[in-house]
Amino acid sequence: MGNICMVVGGRRSGKSEYAQTLAEKLPGARVFLATCPVLDQEMSVRIRKHQDARKTSAWDTVEEPLNLATAIIKASAYDVILIDCLTLWINNFMYEMEKIGVVVSEEFIEQKCHELIRVCRAHHGNIIIVTNETGMGIVPENEQARLFLDLVGRCNQIMCGVADHVALVVCGQQLIVKKGGF
Repeated sequence: MGNICMVVGGRRSGKSEYAQTLAEKLPGARVFLATCPVLDQEMSVRIRKHQDARKTSAWDTVEEPLNLATAIIKASAYDVILIDCLTLWINNFMYEMEKIGVVVSEEFIEQKCHELIRVCRAHHGNIIIVTNETGMGIVPENEQARLFLDLVGRCNQIMCGVADHVALVVCGQQLIVKKGGF
C-alpha cells in the first residue's frame, strides 16, 4: 500500500526543497511528476531551476499537467514519486475546462482527489505530494480567484485527511502536522 506524504506551504516557503530532500532520503528509484506547463519565460526559468536542483541525484522527470492518476500507474517501477504540485494541477483543470465553457466544481475536484488517492494507495512505494496553502491570505475580489482558492482548499483537506504524514513548511522550517510513515 502506498505511503502518502503531503507537503504544504505558501509560495516560496521552501516546500519543494523540503519534499525533494525527503524523497532523496528514501531508497529506490525516484520520479518527479511535474504539473507545471511552460507558460512564459519567467515560468521557464523557474522550471529550469527545479530541474537543476534534481540533477545531482538520480531522478527521472515526467511532465503531466492533468492526468496524475495515469502517470502514477505508469510509474509503477518507481519506489518514490514526488508530485509538484497540486495547486498547479487544479489551475490546469480550470484552464482546460474554461476553454470548453465548463466551470470546475468542488465535486469535480473531490472526484479527482479520490481517484488520485486510489492510485497512490495501490502504488507499492512512497508518494510525496506538494501543494500550496492558499487559505491564509485575503479574500480575492473576483469570482474566479475565489473559486480557485476554494478548490485548492477542498483538495488539500481531502488529500491531507488521508495522508500518512503531513508537513507544513513555513519560512523554510517544517512543522509536522501529522506524523507517520516518513
